[in-house]
Amino acid sequence: MNDTDEILDLLRENARLSVEDISAMTKKSTEEVQAIIKKLEDGGIIMKYAAIINPEKDDIHKDMVRAEIEIQVTPQRNKGFDAIADRIWRFPQVKSLYLMSGGYDLKVIIEGETLKEVALFVSSKLSTLEGVRSTKTHFILKTYKENDIVYVEQDRDSREGVTA
Repeated sequence: MNDTDEILDLLRENARLSVEDISAMTKKSTEEVQAIIKKLEDGGIIMKYAAIINPEKDDIHKDMVRAEIEIQVTPQRNKGFDAIADRIWRFPQVKSLYLMSGGYDLKVIIEGETLKEVALFVSSKLSTLEGVRSTKTHFILKTYKENDIVYVEQDRDSREGVTA
């Protein structure tokens, strides 16, 4: 593992680590760590630092409706899937967009305030885009784990195990 990978791993685990903490953990000077982080930011490898919020405990957003939409499209000549993907990701409702293999081409994760709002977005915005052949919407009912973060409370027995 090189210096860059080590610092990236530390920041993936906890983006709130200070340069001084990273310096102590990697046995590098603070100047070296700052230079590596700046290079990662300038190169677009580190794009953003963000807090991970449990949606079930966030009073403002806990009632948001999330849906996964499978989209089959006709790729454009000389542009493939990129042209339609570029049009889709620009909608503010779109939180994630993926090119997929298998039975459909694009997977979109969207958010809205109500089921009706999400349904209207799919029917009036997504499905009417030129090149979209079909959509299939799946509403997300509960998130258990996302991006390696477990959102459900785990029952843990706090008693010590006894061995004979």
